[in-house]
Amino acid sequence: MANPFIHVELSTTSVPKAKAFYSKLFDWKLKDLPTPTPGEAYTIVEVGKGTGGGMMKQLCPDAPSAWMPYVLVDDIDAATKKAKKLRAKIMKDVTEVKGMGWLSIIVDPTGAVLGLWEPKDR
Repeated sequence: MANPFIHVELSTTSVPKAKAFYSKLFDWKLKDLPTPTPGEAYTIVEVGKGTGGGMMKQLCPDAPSAWMPYVLVDDIDAATKKAKKLRAKIMKDVTEVKGMGWLSIIVDPTGAVLGLWEPKDR
């Protein structure tokens, strides 16, 4: 598959509640990583087989908790420009995630939100 789903991220209004729920519901291993924001962490979700993900505090004020799938791309700039040409709205333009890679978030013509991801090291 040329562009697989590679990461699924939960932006949640309560990371502690989400961690408690999902760690009991599934056999997921949760590991907190430090972030530049003091007192906050990014939680890696290791699922064993299949696509893993992460959990983080919802960054959009008044937005509900939501899962975001990410698709692997070879060239984040080209993929984001192509999506725009195909009439997607760019919710978040290409942004570097220090030491890890680059992401962008698009809204397709039907209103569905999708993340694009290019890792730093391949």
